Amino acid sequence: MKLSTQTQSLVALVMIAGLLFSGCDESPAKPDVRQIKVSLKMQRFEKDFFALDTNDLDRGFEKLRVDYHGFLNDYTGKILGLEGKDTSQWDMAIKAFIRDYRPIYDSAQKIDKGIEAAKLDIEEGLKYVKFYFPSYQLPEQFITFIGPIDAFAYSQTGGSGDIITAFGLCTGLQLHLGGNSMVYKSEAGMQLYPEYISRKFETDYIAVNCMKNIIDDIHTPLQAGESMLTIMVDHGKRMYVLDLMLPDTKEEIKLGYTSKQLKAVKNSEGFIWNYFNENNLLFEKDLLKMRSFVTDGPSTDEFGWGSPGFISLYTGRQLIRAYMKKHPETSLNALLALDANKILSGAGYKPR
Repeated sequence: MKLSTQTQSLVALVMIAGLLFSGCDESPAKPDVRQIKVSLKMQRFEKDFFALDTNDLDRGFEKLRVDYHGFLNDYTGKILGLEGKDTSQWDMAIKAFIRDYRPIYDSAQKIDKGIEAAKLDIEEGLKYVKFYFPSYQLPEQFITFIGPIDAFAYSQTGGSGDIITAFGLCTGLQLHLGGNSMVYKSEAGMQLYPEYISRKFETDYIAVNCMKNIIDDIHTPLQAGESMLTIMVDHGKRMYVLDLMLPDTKEEIKLGYTSKQLKAVKNSEGFIWNYFNENNLLFEKDLLKMRSFVTDGPSTDEFGWGSPGFISLYTGRQLIRAYMKKHPETSLNALLALDANKILSGAGYKPR
């Protein structure tokens, strides 16, 4: 749905005005979790993998199996894509990968401080996971690896090179080399990842991606064919929980917006909500009509310059915050199970 030229100009002015002011962050109050103990072992798989003697892979893989147990099977089979292929071709494929990705590995050696900081943030986040979801089995390993550059995993609220497995939280460093890395600025890199995606390939996003994967593990993904309201509420629930798990992380990092986009969307909150209502979009089920609001992009076409993509993350979260402000007795498990229409009617969400 396209706006008229006059309306697009108005939206642009609203977004530009948003750059001049920033609303306050109304994140939920954080509990004291200092007494909660978390044990998270970091394993730098990529260091051991790229140290393999390619003339004697069998012996090297024996040691990797001892140190990394089942993750090695996930790595070779699923991440490298060798599952189902003739094992006689594995050695050649692994040697070629080590040779071709040596420059990526060398670049990853420069981000060790960021990786260490991410581990600390994850450990702190896991304390909040345990506080809010005491029955959830916390991951005990944080495994870093280097996978194919196109190994991009989609979560419910974004995509990254980070995954969760039965063996722990796993981070693909090939997608955390820094937004300005020539790996992504090359012609081939830009074809894979436009700037609005690659700018998030910083180590600052590792903890956020890992917590998003845990949230997806806790809260079952939606089925296809839902209304925009249901999708927006689902995104809002996930972002609300993310705020609880990472209360000290910058808001724009959690949302994936630039600082300017965050300021703009805060000051356009009422306009955006009115637009959804006036154009009967909340109960729309046609994915083509709602795609730009519920998926990532450089901006939202309907709202013009200065707007972020994935506006559903922000609007959905604000809707959940409004509901929880009116119903503070609601447990997180009850919130996650609550119907979108009940949240809409119970929130009294009327942003200005």
